[in-house]
Amino acid sequence: MHFQDALAEDIRNCAARLLAEDIGPVDITAQLIPEKHQARARVISREPAVLCGVAWVDELFRRLDPRVALTWHAADGDRLPPDQPFLELEGPARSLLTGERAALNLLQTLSATATRTRHYVDLLEGTGVKLLDTRKTLPGLRVAQKYAVSCGGGTNHRIGLYDAFLIKENHISACGGIAAAVKEARSIAKDLTVEVEVETFDELEQALAAGADVIMLDNFSLAEMREAVSRVAGRAIVEASGNVDDSTLKAIAETGVDCISSGALTKDVKAIDLSMRMMPNG
Repeated sequence: MHFQDALAEDIRNCAARLLAEDIGPVDITAQLIPEKHQARARVISREPAVLCGVAWVDELFRRLDPRVALTWHAADGDRLPPDQPFLELEGPARSLLTGERAALNLLQTLSATATRTRHYVDLLEGTGVKLLDTRKTLPGLRVAQKYAVSCGGGTNHRIGLYDAFLIKENHISACGGIAAAVKEARSIAKDLTVEVEVETFDELEQALAAGADVIMLDNFSLAEMREAVSRVAGRAIVEASGNVDDSTLKAIAETGVDCISSGALTKDVKAIDLSMRMMPNG
């Protein structure tokens, strides 16, 4: 499935799932409010952030109550200053309150991914090295978090197990070696990227000899990365992985690798602190 098609489907399914898990049969607390009462609300971020999740929130309120009008003052990928409204909502008070938590949960998680990604991309500025995500995403949010990474300026690695080969230690063992694994991958799908994860220079040489498109250096030291880049000499894309954080990112980039992948972009994010505040009408 093409990523844009998967994204459109994910937006629909995710919005429906979030509403179902939160509302259940009925929002009993919202029934405290008169059914015809209208209200306005605005959403702010209490900390600097990069926005992500606009389409999901639009779809969520469309499903919940199409009478709710949403006015966005920022778009996905925009930097949000703290304490300034970036979304205003107007409509039935019951619907605003019923959709509040589902909308904020989604926004704070995807914006956290986009914010972490933008932070890393900023650290890499000027190096020419691409920042890649991984499959270490939060359950049920694979496509959404991959989109959030792109909003933060990062680059998507493979989306799942279907759109590229990533041959790791267990694959190599089961196939009887790197050469055999790469050969089998080429026979299965000639047009897909074949990447091999290596842990030693011997495995690196095997991957090069087998014709791998991408070589992932798993937990190599900085000195070993520089040596690996020298040995590859442009014959494959070199990806660094492991021990990536604020203190190591720039140094890894300066070894000459082409890209750096980090699971922290998606699996270790801390939700952005968002708040929805009801406003007086009139």
